[in-house]
Amino acid sequence: MIRRQSLAGTTYTFDGLVEVMAKATPVRSGDQLAGCAASSDAERVAAASVLADLPLTTFLEELVVPYESDEVTRLIIDSHDAAAFSTVSHLTVGGFRDWLLETAAGPGAATVLAAVSPGLTPEMVAAVSKIMRSSDLIAVAAAVRVTTAFRTTIGLPGRLGTRLQPNHPTDDPAGIAAATLDGLLMGSGDAVIGINPATDSPQATARLLHLLDDVRQRFDIPMQSCVLSHVTTTVNLIEQGVPVDLVFQSIAGTEGANAGFGVTVPMLLEANEAGRSLGRGTVGDNVMYLETGQGSALSAGAHLGTGGKPVDQQTLETRSYGLARALDPLLINTVVGFIGPEYLYDGKQIIRAGLEDHFCGKLLGLPMGVDVCYTNHAEADTDDMDTLLTLLGVAGAAFVIAVPGADDIMLGYQSLSFHDALYVRQVLDLRPAPEFEAWLTRMGMADADGRVLPLDLAGSPLLALAGPLGKGA
Repeated sequence: MIRRQSLAGTTYTFDGLVEVMAKATPVRSGDQLAGCAASSDAERVAAASVLADLPLTTFLEELVVPYESDEVTRLIIDSHDAAAFSTVSHLTVGGFRDWLLETAAGPGAATVLAAVSPGLTPEMVAAVSKIMRSSDLIAVAAAVRVTTAFRTTIGLPGRLGTRLQPNHPTDDPAGIAAATLDGLLMGSGDAVIGINPATDSPQATARLLHLLDDVRQRFDIPMQSCVLSHVTTTVNLIEQGVPVDLVFQSIAGTEGANAGFGVTVPMLLEANEAGRSLGRGTVGDNVMYLETGQGSALSAGAHLGTGGKPVDQQTLETRSYGLARALDPLLINTVVGFIGPEYLYDGKQIIRAGLEDHFCGKLLGLPMGVDVCYTNHAEADTDDMDTLLTLLGVAGAAFVIAVPGADDIMLGYQSLSFHDALYVRQVLDLRPAPEFEAWLTRMGMADADGRVLPLDLAGSPLLALAGPLGKGA
């Protein structure tokens, strides 16, 4: 459907919803690369004006990616909850923004937002985020409550979890043990201890899973572990009796992009059931760990939507949350600056994208975390990451990722350090997951208020991690 908007004597024409959504998006290099970005600030404002006046029902009638050719679209449309949608079905996108802000500021906000969430499609949520300021995104996200659980509880108010990421370029057990010890002593690891393996071989994955499970049992840590191999590798290891806690997979917002990852919707649903069948959780049974990132569909050449037009990367990213919602994950995070400056050019774009992703994921009912990160060839630095981390803490992020010294020497990118996690917990009065906090206190590593105490490695039973276990015993 052709839509027009006049602004300062110029009439701007937009050929369909796909184009309106793309040109209303705040500036980012990925959309410029795809050829779908607005050509000027004036065109962007005109597109945002058109978008704000669109009824929310438009997104059920005019699909961004065709139903017939995309299984993610079919999942989104077929699982839409019309009863939940009825609360906001009369609103435009602009009216929905106002409703969200009023609801977030009112009594019982978390309950109201949770009730409407199943009635929202990813495209509706992406659309409203495009016309919101950063403070709007933070205010609404902070009012949303999403909790999940396995051996620890994720997403509780006043809590910020961390993924302890002890990656090593050769999967060396001593190196992984050293990084794990570093993180545990600084209170990280309550969301997950998750390793990106150097190879996807079943043997290497199984060895690392046994190592982490040995750490958990030896020190009686309420934690979940994950080795981020392909979902098929993990499912095969489940069948072999390897101690699998969480089932990991990277996902995207189109069928074609997921095909690039080697997965389908039925495959992911089956993996979820396989993980749950083990019954390894103690306080819950959420077993999936999912990662996403703006630009993944474009990088796979699977970003075209209705009419063969390129869909903007933020809308496609939000569609991946529609898929994630069906998997009821324990954890999901956007690796916001990991793909590179071709998709998010600088710190400003990374910060905005991180806030958008977090807002959209939480509003769709997900325990949303963020890998606050950038690549070394991006126009970004640690000051930008400090800013995003602090804003996410205010917005109520479920968890962040932390690595030794903020430098992942295996993946070759900059993330957060364990010290950064301590900083944001301290200044915003945030605490680890309650089960993990109780363990830290019991081990003499935190005080009664959950604050991590100064390191006393010589007196810590965790010193064993640097001994026999680190040598692969």
